[in-house]
Amino acid sequence: MEIKISPHLKELVPDFKVGIIQYDHIEVGDSPQMIRGRLQTFQESLFFDLEDKHVTDFQGIAEWREIFKQAGTDPNRYRPSVEAIYRRIQKQNYLNSIHSAADLNNFFSMQYEIPIGIYDSNKINGDIEIRVGQLGDEYLGINGRTISLKDKILSSDETGAFGSPYVDSERTAVTIETKHAIQIVYLKPSLQNNSCEKLLTSLGAMFTQVHGGSAESFLVV
Repeated sequence: MEIKISPHLKELVPDFKVGIIQYDHIEVGDSPQMIRGRLQTFQESLFFDLEDKHVTDFQGIAEWREIFKQAGTDPNRYRPSVEAIYRRIQKQNYLNSIHSAADLNNFFSMQYEIPIGIYDSNKINGDIEIRVGQLGDEYLGINGRTISLKDKILSSDETGAFGSPYVDSERTAVTIETKHAIQIVYLKPSLQNNSCEKLLTSLGAMFTQVHGGSAESFLVV
């Protein structure tokens, strides 16, 4: 599977980069108490932080709002997924446990202030291109709504769009049946490449500690 960033997106956002983690032979299930506890504790701590700070004061969120603007997306209408999570927490509308993979993915996203998507590799057809959506790019989102992706950053395979730092699709969602997955980590442009690689290694190690299997990571710039 080849993964690339479109030249057009690189032209709009020259410092755009993502990390890729490929997982094989994993076991997804109900989250262990350790994950559910950390997820709850982190959200409670973040809620208190947000009493004294604006959501946009967090560096990762500020950087991703700027990326959305550069790509042609109004971040006041269509927020990066991590910002949407932070705004939920600000209202004490905490995330509930979904399953171990989704919970860890959300935890990583909150911790590093960046959007992160995780997808079932067996539901992806062919190579992946990360690009800006055109007229007609759309899918059923994991929120149950049909999402128009025009002028939004998205990931697509031979079938069409399946992921975005805005909201992901139902088509490639990870479930408890998933054995092979791919994580797209939408990195901060300000983070140096060697720091990005360390972050990816850390995420992969934490994920496989819970799910077993193996992890292989690399940068796409």
